[in-house]
Amino acid sequence: MGFSTLLAVVVTVIFWASAFAGIRVALLAYAPGHMALLRYLVASVVLAVYALATKMPLPRRRDLPMIALLGLTGFAIYNLGLGYGEITVPAATASFLIASAPVWMALLAWLLLGERLRLWGWIGTGLSFAGVAAIALANGGGLQLSPPALLVLAAAFSTSLYSLGQKPLLKRYSALQLASYAIWAGTLWLLPFAGGLIPQMRTAPLSATLGIVYLGVFPGALGYVGWSYVLGHMPAARAGSVLYLIPVLALLIAWVWLGETPALVSAFGGVLVLAGVTLVNQWGKAQSRPSTPSTNEGHE
Repeated sequence: MGFSTLLAVVVTVIFWASAFAGIRVALLAYAPGHMALLRYLVASVVLAVYALATKMPLPRRRDLPMIALLGLTGFAIYNLGLGYGEITVPAATASFLIASAPVWMALLAWLLLGERLRLWGWIGTGLSFAGVAAIALANGGGLQLSPPALLVLAAAFSTSLYSLGQKPLLKRYSALQLASYAIWAGTLWLLPFAGGLIPQMRTAPLSATLGIVYLGVFPGALGYVGWSYVLGHMPAARAGSVLYLIPVLALLIAWVWLGETPALVSAFGGVLVLAGVTLVNQWGKAQSRPSTPSTNEGHE
């Protein structure tokens, strides 16, 4: 791995890990819908400038419905679920729940595409779901499931749909092109939350607004640029393995930035989720074939 590729990996992982704490900060002054819309308006502008500078081609007309669906699942539903969930769910805990997305993807591939899992794959799936259950119960108190934790889990499921849906389009578009198209589509889906955004920007502290700008520019736009560079210089499967570092870094960032320390049960659940994801992705698939990890998976 060259120095520039290593730098892109480090920068991308740090940006995406910091998004969970950044969302918690922005939610102190913004409603989740307003936060998501403003964040991706910023990301859309940054990527539009990049697209104009590089003369990025427009998508084919026949691909627009699928791109619209990718924007809905990968950005609109994902960010709304994560935003509403993180009102009460700690940033580190949310990152562990989002880390379950590869397991959801493996299960959907089994159900919809007929892809088989080995015994280790099913063991990994069981471990991940045990970890998810532990986190949801810990945040709900006693034996009560936490609705906010379930919203974050729904976001993880949504981004797994995005991961599967983008596969055929990646044969015709680069990772950066497809990410740009999907972000623009996701921003359009978020426009219904435009009402009240300007008044909220006027009353919100400047620090909260700047936090959302950070989310849009760095974990949003630049995170995808860095990720596309990584995918262009590393095998996809090897590149995807670095995403497992995000929950660990998110925990450290939330501890330093927000003073959040996850409950022991949540931390234990997070370990189970990561162990399960590792088993599914490394030893659980019945057929060894090239795979392209989602450009939205495990981030912000």
